[in-house]
Amino acid sequence: MNSKRKVLIIEDEHDISRILRDYLMKNGYEAAVAATGEDGLQIMELLQPDYIILDIMLPDQDGIDVCREIRRRNNIPILILSARGSDTDKVLGLGFGADDYMSKPFSLSELLARINAHFRRYDSLNTVQDHSHLLRLANLEIDNRAYKVTVNGDEVSLSAKEFQLLYYLASNKNQVFSKSQLLDAIWGFDAYGDENTVTVYIRRLREKIEHDASHPTLLKTVWGVGYKFNHD
Repeated sequence: MNSKRKVLIIEDEHDISRILRDYLMKNGYEAAVAATGEDGLQIMELLQPDYIILDIMLPDQDGIDVCREIRRRNNIPILILSARGSDTDKVLGLGFGADDYMSKPFSLSELLARINAHFRRYDSLNTVQDHSHLLRLANLEIDNRAYKVTVNGDEVSLSAKEFQLLYYLASNKNQVFSKSQLLDAIWGFDAYGDENTVTVYIRRLREKIEHDASHPTLLKTVWGVGYKFNHD
């Protein structure tokens, strides 16, 4: 990396946060720690991190509420850590704007691989040829350089993974992708393996870009196969 990317760790267990901070710094990142949700939100505004690792169980408030507040303010990618390992908690966390989820105990090397994979995808999306950084499809305009989407001229706030999924589908308009193909293309690690993640993200995108999310015209379901971006 030419300049170090900044990771904010919001985690109240001191041993975990210290290990995470030291491991990330050893692997080329800057890292800061907050032990409460309130401190995490304040440090986020000062630090302007590139990535957030967020524990669900915080002493002052639920991590899901913190996740929702972070997402209200900006689209920083968020990885949730939780001792709750159920699929319900996973989908709940993603539904409120998280980009990824890991259950405790977790592998440091896998966590690092996920963070690295996110930035590889971010960088690859931003190194496309000059003439192809802007997509105009139907009433959508997708600016890959600015990570910006407008619908009928009005900007729509998307998380990093929401943007990547939309851009991937729109760049391959009318091509049908299975959930597993989209999971691999956007998240990029087989171990994650929860295809419900794709369903959650498609639903969120429809709510943001479709005129009627219950009757989508752009992000179409091809029953028994997967999804496509529909464009004549």
